[in-house]
Amino acid sequence: MKQLTKAELIVNNDGSVYHLGLKPEHLYKTIVTVGDLDRVSSIAHHFDEIHYTIQNREFKTIGGKLRGKNLMVISTGIGTDNVDIVFNELAFLLNYDLKSGICNEKLDALDIVRLGTSGSVSPNFELDSIVYSEAAISFDDLFLFYNHTFSTVTFDKREYPVIEACSNLMNSFRHYQSSLTLTAKGFYGPQFRHAQLAPKYTLEQLDSISFKGKKIGNIEMETAGIYGLAKLLGFNAISINALLANRLTGEFSANTSKVIDKMICECLEVLCP
Repeated sequence: MKQLTKAELIVNNDGSVYHLGLKPEHLYKTIVTVGDLDRVSSIAHHFDEIHYTIQNREFKTIGGKLRGKNLMVISTGIGTDNVDIVFNELAFLLNYDLKSGICNEKLDALDIVRLGTSGSVSPNFELDSIVYSEAAISFDDLFLFYNHTFSTVTFDKREYPVIEACSNLMNSFRHYQSSLTLTAKGFYGPQFRHAQLAPKYTLEQLDSISFKGKKIGNIEMETAGIYGLAKLLGFNAISINALLANRLTGEFSANTSKVIDKMICECLEVLCP
């Protein structure tokens, strides 16, 4: 049975995991993740009961109950580097003895739903619509550092991992359009935006990429990390995205709060019917 060192599974003096500041008793089996720290309170505003609020660094967590079901919402911050921290520390809380660093004999699973924002790169997805990610392409480099057998796509002579969502969770969100999502390492150049620095690649070049006959529909910065780590850890995950930008037309949503609130309310109905 694997035992982690104190430098691998780092525990704070109060018994909480290092970055998240959470203890095992704070962990609920259904988790909503968001990038924006402020969105945690926007979601928890719908809870019938608030059990705890914990913030450490950019990671804020609120646990509570909605329509009889325990639910926690946590901010990951932006990017798969932060997702790596969140998912590994959730696994510590779920599957390890924090005092000994020993892994449980039987590993448990979590259901994780990301509620995020994204930009459309497909004429099939309108501005202010909501999609779920059927699969995500990892244009970041997170999975260079983990052993995996994920499928890949090729772009500019390099292979990139592609990871699919949990099929059971997809069935719960089929009322939304499905998308092949590109997870980028940054917001400007890595998402082919022109700023003071011109990007190396163009959106048009993405047309050369497809997975199971599907072209890329939206670009964001977390989903592939969530899907890949979930698969490796034995968790169930799905990513829901409000499309606030249309990269093909250059438009940005004039009503971001309205579409995000719509996504939150509809997804909470699914999770806590």
